[in-house]
Amino acid sequence: MAESLTRVLPLADAAATARLGVRLAAALPANYAGWLILLQGDLGAGKSTLARALLHALGHEGAVPSPTYTLVEPYELPRGTVYHVDLYRVASTAELEFLGWSELREGLVLVEWPERVPALDAGADLRICLDYDGDGRQARLAALSTRGAACLEALQRS
Repeated sequence: MAESLTRVLPLADAAATARLGVRLAAALPANYAGWLILLQGDLGAGKSTLARALLHALGHEGAVPSPTYTLVEPYELPRGTVYHVDLYRVASTAELEFLGWSELREGLVLVEWPERVPALDAGADLRICLDYDGDGRQARLAALSTRGAACLEALQRS
């Protein structure tokens, strides 16, 4: 699916980024197994802030460490497993199998630095690009699948 549905949202601060994560969690379907959400943006743009808020909204209690060093952080949540993945140190599609990529796809996968493995776009549902915008930030959300489009429409209504 081509990026037929895109939304741009202003994010004044980290709290606004966290609110977007909560809204996104509410817009996801009850069964999010197999979903792939790509989180792009420069260092400090809010990728981890968004992921933490989404994980907490889905029911995780406690800390949400960055997966920068572990590469994959799994979360067993009431609605299913969520994997928070950081590909900053991954150089190719072949390296994904060392992370157990096929098994990860049984849950919701949140991927930071997906541009390191461009082939991920083909199987993704949403791409969220977080960019600096003056003193604040903005989120550009693009649907990459039919179910991603339905999620963006639900997010728009919230």
